[in-house]
Amino acid sequence: MKDVLESFLDRLQQATTLEHLQLATEDLRDHYGVSHVVYHWVNSVGERYGAGTYSTDWVDRYLECDYLRMDPVILGCFQRFHPVDWKQLDWTTRSARAFFADAVAHGLGNQGFSVPIHGPKGQFALFTMNHACPDTEWEAFIATHKRDLILVAHDFNRKALEFERGTNPVPTAALSPRELAAMTLLAKGLSRAQAAEQLDISEHTLRVYIEAARHKLGALNTTHAVARALSAGLIVL
Repeated sequence: MKDVLESFLDRLQQATTLEHLQLATEDLRDHYGVSHVVYHWVNSVGERYGAGTYSTDWVDRYLECDYLRMDPVILGCFQRFHPVDWKQLDWTTRSARAFFADAVAHGLGNQGFSVPIHGPKGQFALFTMNHACPDTEWEAFIATHKRDLILVAHDFNRKALEFERGTNPVPTAALSPRELAAMTLLAKGLSRAQAAEQLDISEHTLRVYIEAARHKLGALNTTHAVARALSAGLIVL
């Protein structure tokens, strides 16, 4: 197990793009056999970045509903400096319970463990592992892996700070022709249904292209991916 972790940390330290961080979250999810692994941060000038395995539907829903303002995980972790099991947070309000029900409906598990990280110049980050299982199973999992997860969280953040200092703050990802076409149509304001029809593909296939482009661009959601592709000159309207 330690050899696997050390190998993972070595690969993480060699990351040069946000796409590499995205792939790292997927590797961790598969290695630990959990539902989701997510790392996201707000840098010193307020820009938000993210890498993780939550579905595009949930990320879009989260932003659409402005859940950032009332997410018990964000609110509960912002003033903390130690890892937090989600059961320690306040889920008693009606809005928190509705948020949690919506999250589960979008594929999140009932268990969560988050490591808050406070960096220089106001940088704030969260490393989160999420899963669906009974309380006793989750408690045993965290007891076994807690120290390793804290180490991984801080290595993710160390790499993010390197990107912020200018190592590679905006990835220069190479999108495939289909990914470029899908992103270009969305940038022009077409809906997903309209874009799929114009490309003569199903909406499911379109979603695959969009999700691939989002991962390559290290974007939080589809809108963010379009903005990053435009700013990087990958698509031109």
